[in-house]
Amino acid sequence: AVVFDDDEEEEEEEDIDEVRDEEEEDEDALHGVEAMASSKLAKGADSDDEGEYQDDQYTLNVQEIDAHWLQRKLSEYYDDANMSAKLAEDVIEILSLTDERDCENKLVVLLDYEKFDLIKILLKNRAKVFYCTRIKQAQDEDEKQKIQEEMMDDTVSGGPAILEALQQTATADSWVQDRMQEFRNKSMREAQQLKNLDQNDEAMAAEMDKFIKGNAQAMMDAQGGPRPQEVVDLESLSFVQAGHLMSNKKCELPDKSWRAQKKGYEEVHVPASVHVPAGEKLIPIADLPEWSQDAFKGMTSLNRIQSKMKPTALESSENLLLCAPTGAGKTNVAVMCMLNVLGQYRKEGGGYDLDAFKIVYVAPMKALVQECVVNFNRRLESYGIKVKELSGDQSLTRAEIAETHVIVTTPEKWDIITRKSGERTYTQLVRLLIIDEIHLLHDERGPVLESIAARTIRQVETTHEMVRIVGLSATLPNYEDVATFLRVDPSKGLFFFDNSFRPVPLQQQYIGITEKKALKRFQVMNEICYEKVMTQAGKNQILIFCHSRAECAKTAAALRDMAVDKDTINHFISEGTATSEILREESERASNADLKDLLAYGFAIHHAGMTRDDRNMVEDLYSDKHIQVLCCTATLAWGVNLPAHTVIIKGTQMYSPEKGKWCELSPLDIMQMLGRAGRPGFDTEGEGIIITQHSELQYYLSLMNQQLPIESQLIAKLPDMLNAEIVMGSVQNVRDAAEWLSYTYLYVRMLRNGELYGVTAKEAEDDEQLLQRRMDLAHSAALTLDKHHMCKYDRKTGAFQVTALGRVASAYYVGHESMATYNEYLKPTMSDIELFRLFSLSGEFQFIHVREEEKIELNKLAARVPIPVKESVEEPSAKVNILLQAFISNLKLEGFALVADLTYVRQSAVRLMRCLFDIALKRGWAALAEKALNLCKMVERKMWLSQSPLRQFKALPESIARKLEKKDIPWERYYDLKPADLGELVKIPKMGKLLHAFVHKFPRLELSAHVQPITRSLLRVELTITPDFEFDVKVHDYAQLFHIIVTDVDGEKVLHHEPFMLKQRYANEEHSVHFSVPMFEPLPPQYFLKVVSDRWMHAETTLPISFRNLIMPHKFPPHTELLDLQPQ
Repeated sequence: AVVFDDDEEEEEEEDIDEVRDEEEEDEDALHGVEAMASSKLAKGADSDDEGEYQDDQYTLNVQEIDAHWLQRKLSEYYDDANMSAKLAEDVIEILSLTDERDCENKLVVLLDYEKFDLIKILLKNRAKVFYCTRIKQAQDEDEKQKIQEEMMDDTVSGGPAILEALQQTATADSWVQDRMQEFRNKSMREAQQLKNLDQNDEAMAAEMDKFIKGNAQAMMDAQGGPRPQEVVDLESLSFVQAGHLMSNKKCELPDKSWRAQKKGYEEVHVPASVHVPAGEKLIPIADLPEWSQDAFKGMTSLNRIQSKMKPTALESSENLLLCAPTGAGKTNVAVMCMLNVLGQYRKEGGGYDLDAFKIVYVAPMKALVQECVVNFNRRLESYGIKVKELSGDQSLTRAEIAETHVIVTTPEKWDIITRKSGERTYTQLVRLLIIDEIHLLHDERGPVLESIAARTIRQVETTHEMVRIVGLSATLPNYEDVATFLRVDPSKGLFFFDNSFRPVPLQQQYIGITEKKALKRFQVMNEICYEKVMTQAGKNQILIFCHSRAECAKTAAALRDMAVDKDTINHFISEGTATSEILREESERASNADLKDLLAYGFAIHHAGMTRDDRNMVEDLYSDKHIQVLCCTATLAWGVNLPAHTVIIKGTQMYSPEKGKWCELSPLDIMQMLGRAGRPGFDTEGEGIIITQHSELQYYLSLMNQQLPIESQLIAKLPDMLNAEIVMGSVQNVRDAAEWLSYTYLYVRMLRNGELYGVTAKEAEDDEQLLQRRMDLAHSAALTLDKHHMCKYDRKTGAFQVTALGRVASAYYVGHESMATYNEYLKPTMSDIELFRLFSLSGEFQFIHVREEEKIELNKLAARVPIPVKESVEEPSAKVNILLQAFISNLKLEGFALVADLTYVRQSAVRLMRCLFDIALKRGWAALAEKALNLCKMVERKMWLSQSPLRQFKALPESIARKLEKKDIPWERYYDLKPADLGELVKIPKMGKLLHAFVHKFPRLELSAHVQPITRSLLRVELTITPDFEFDVKVHDYAQLFHIIVTDVDGEKVLHHEPFMLKQRYANEEHSVHFSVPMFEPLPPQYFLKVVSDRWMHAETTLPISFRNLIMPHKFPPHTELLDLQPQ
């Protein structure tokens, strides 16, 4: 029910929410231009009166300045009266400053540089405006008397003279003189405007530069600093090969390496490098501080690397970079660094102040994140430390983050967290940031690591809150550059260990296939695999990494068939042995047909497409040495620790849905796979074999022998990374952006290897710090953002201004290409068909293309999906559209590449849909916002709006859901049905109770509103929300988010939006929300107030607010009585 309140008294302190159009023209800029044109900016004027005119133009008469003079002046630039009033107060406060330079700087920052005419007037008449405004606004005689006394004391600013001028009675003569002076000023101003039209822009710019030079902090022209000189083509400078960039011209192989040319391929052998200890002493765990020994339970001593690192890692707080081979025990070094932080917060009586710090461990893969959480939880449990995962799959509530001490996260997730200023409450408690696999700087994800590290280092320098940065890396040649980037002291915190420090030395073989034809190449690879497998058959276990699930089965079957044909199968399994019996029994239990076929021969496969039981069985049989040859995908290298004597990487290309083609494996994957070669405690050396194309031999030889320099990939993502900093507020102009670039790894590499990044030798010589180059890069990135409306970039002053689109892009991690597409095509009246089409045009999917073999399957899918696809299936956008609908519809796909593409589309879908929802909300488009939010929920829930709302409960059987969907009963009616009725409805009486429980757990709210007009253009709403459902933590988590949206009578414009969080502990209480909405003439019949669930489909309540009986304030209030005042 809606209750009206006739009380029309205005509340003095009202929180007014005014909805403004996002696309209003920026009139400030227009006023700035007019102001420049109307003032005398050119030098060398030849009129005798011009100097006098210049002074007169900015001189105010004290009689002109009344209580609202300043507010009227500001309202010329700002439409919003409330903003003008607030700015007027701020200006008066600034004018009270005694230091003129400080006053000028603050005015420029507050009012922007384009309003410098007004700023000149304020500075020239500082005391007049300050005192006259205050004295005219004085509420009583006492206040007025105090201000007059203050003026008499202020002889420096001419206070007594201003007071005397104020107290003079205006005579007819002075009035005529004033009017004549005014007319003269006006004539001079008009003449000057005409003259300025013919004058050069450079003269105007020069005068403007002169004016703003005092503001060194905000202006890039201060101290005569460089300006951007050229627009850099960022696309041409970014590396096409990305992480596969090969900047090493020649690879020097270790001694005793040898090459061999064979038919169809070339072979390179690199011997294992063995470390010769020279007086090394391993530190026993018993020698560590007693309180720290619990973290190393089960160990007797630290290994060689950990022993050398112990003084720096455990006993100092130096930034640290450790470069060591895979399997060298880097995790223990990370634990020592964590213990160092813990030691700083030890209490005297025992125990630790765990709430005073946080530790962040950034791992590159979700599989590694989960592994680290288990490992760190086990080792730090005794200290009371809680370790939790924060990744795309696993998000934490604020309460959970508050009680977590070690956060293990992915680079992208931590980047998003640190971008949000609201998360400062816990990010400022971070005392240790550990970045694992920091050699990923060379990868396409490198810019994210650069951004995280640069942001942390800048934060340390600005806030002086110490954060220790620890980088863990594989062996790399230019480790000094990475150390410089992380601000590591080379003499104290830089440690480099080469391949000889591997726990088991690795003998490497590189095989480059020279065969060009695909079928022959496949055969040659299988033959090489067979040959290499036979050298170890019967002696050692072998892991063969393939890059698709189908390829695993094909390779294992091919090897088995070759062994059978050549009568060598007995090398892998002997008849009558216990192993053969075990394998035969287990093969009957296997549910995977390929595995069932292979197991009895001593071969097996392992990939994510198999059931958990099958995978566990394979892992156990392999650990017990029953399986000789295991063909697997990369998931085995990351997730399960199953080392082998020999590892073969069969081919180095895998399908990348992001790029829509087969790409080379990332260096990280290669290193991780070869890290599985050699079993500590069993082997004296391991064997790693990489089979690749001949053209890639040089790259992999360089990679695995520390000769591939790590380069920066930041330029490719520069506009998006810069946008994040602008939105945060840490970069406000081009000079700030150039300074931010000096904290990046890109800057370090530009200084070291400038030519690769387009820096000429002359540029490097003339500008040692490459300031001009950084300015040009920042300028070019800012132009890109400005072009796509993600920020406003003033080319003259270099200032950046955040836009709504820029904020949304930063929050949802969306690239500028996608934002440009949305900005161009998004319309308030879009249908579902158009919204799906727009999603498919996102920049994230620009490299997806349609293959010939997919067209038949896509055509079949297109006929089955509910929303029509207008384009031909040959269009990539049609493919994305069909895949998204197939995902929501739970359709099964056949083609391997199509499944990979679907996974990629699904991963991006929720984020991009949320982005579209936010843009629609910011623009006030109610209908589109509702459609976009419904789409978000469809993707998250994998169901259509037309399906039963009860499908959102996972425990509901599919058969029951289908029965409910066949019944033509409105959803609202379900609340009136009893358990018996619901059981009867689906013809299964025992299901009645379960269905009744689901219906009453479905989020439902009761609404009532109380409205009161504050003015004719503002309405105050008091909304009462009563939850009317059973809150279950297992179903609803600990909180449910709702959107409160007020729309106009047509349901087209959003007049007000705010989030409402319903927490479990208050789920049975009434909630009151107060807000204001604007009113317009003529008065509409009603508004609609909706409260919509953020996650649950069909969970929304609408309340119409009728204005039929609303009593509005008078349009023209009566004048106050004129008082009979006598002049003094």
